[in-house]
Amino acid sequence: MALFNEILYRPLLNLAVAIYNILPGHDFGVAVIVLTILVRLVLMPLSIKALLSQRKLTQLGADVNLLKEKHKDDKSRQSEEIMKLYKDKGVNPIGGCLPLLIQFPLIIALYKVFGDGIKPEALSSLYSFVARPEVIKATFLGIIDLAHRNIPLTLLAGGLQFIQAWQQKKNTVPQTEGAGKEVAALTNQMLYFFPLFIIIIGWKLPAGLILYWVTSTAYSIFEQAYIKMKHN
Repeated sequence: MALFNEILYRPLLNLAVAIYNILPGHDFGVAVIVLTILVRLVLMPLSIKALLSQRKLTQLGADVNLLKEKHKDDKSRQSEEIMKLYKDKGVNPIGGCLPLLIQFPLIIALYKVFGDGIKPEALSSLYSFVARPEVIKATFLGIIDLAHRNIPLTLLAGGLQFIQAWQQKKNTVPQTEGAGKEVAALTNQMLYFFPLFIIIIGWKLPAGLILYWVTSTAYSIFEQAYIKMKHN
């Protein structure tokens, strides 16, 4: 935990406070948005790699299903032929997962920053060259209290999550028989489950965390649209 704090949490906390210090009006909500966008821009190459890998796997869905049907009585041969297909097409079946796994520690650190960063005791983790504000106003635009829950913001987070899930379904769900139908059915369930899940867990979370989620999800929506336009 100490290593996590020094490598991820503390640098992000200091960056958030530094942004807060230089913003006109010292709006911590705007600092949350700016820091989230900066982090997502740094992670954009990984996100592009993951999305393109998912798209390649989707495009091979029909071929994979044909191999599964052809070698349904020989699971070992089936696996060999599928891996050979991936190799021939230059596709890594876990290529889309690794970039996402790399992002998880950063996401956890950001959650910790936005959950604890507005508390006075967290300011003891500031570097000597980062000015320590007397108090951090835990507000966004002067009307949203980031230290407490905010129902409209939580509903917005759920709505944006639905849009992102719909976007992913539209772009990546294979339209094939067999396993493709199972994936499509699961994706349809996730389309409604994840937004509802976000609303349920966000109902009691401080608005600072929800603002981070809203910003990150909105960024993902535009990022996916950009990648589709550029690599279509």
